[in-house]
Formats: sequence, structure tokens, C-alpha cells
Amino acid sequence: MTKTIALSLVIAASLGLSACSKEEAENNMDAVANMSDNAMDAADNAMDAAMNSADNAMDAAGNATDNVANAM
Repeated sequence: MTKTIALSLVIAASLGLSACSKEEAENNMDAVANMSDNAMDAADNAMDAAMNSADNAMDAAGNATDNVANAM
């Protein structure tokens, strides 16, 4: 889904650049590429954080189970 959004941004920006000079168009395309890269990196970071949180929750549940077993 994030790639679809990034691609949509690139397409929209490229359509808007059709009336610009070549240098302006290249600068703007670089800016759009950087924005899409940043958006994809942010999505990857959010996914990594969610996975780490899930792993931590599973570890905590495992530790709680071990603590109960050790108390017996």
C-alpha cells in the first residue's frame, strides 16, 4: 500500500512538472523521489516498531508463564 501511495505522489508530481523547465523538473523530481523514499522509510520504521512491540509482548508473556511455573 505504501508503494502505491508513493507511486501516486510521483505520478502527480510528474504531471505537474510538464510545464517547467528541464532543470526545474529535475530538481522537483529529485524532491519527489526523496519524499517518497522518506515516506517508505517511515512506513518501514513503523512496521519494525510494531513487530518489536509484538515480540516484546510475547517475551513478557513467556516470562510471566515461566515465573508461574517456577513458583510452583
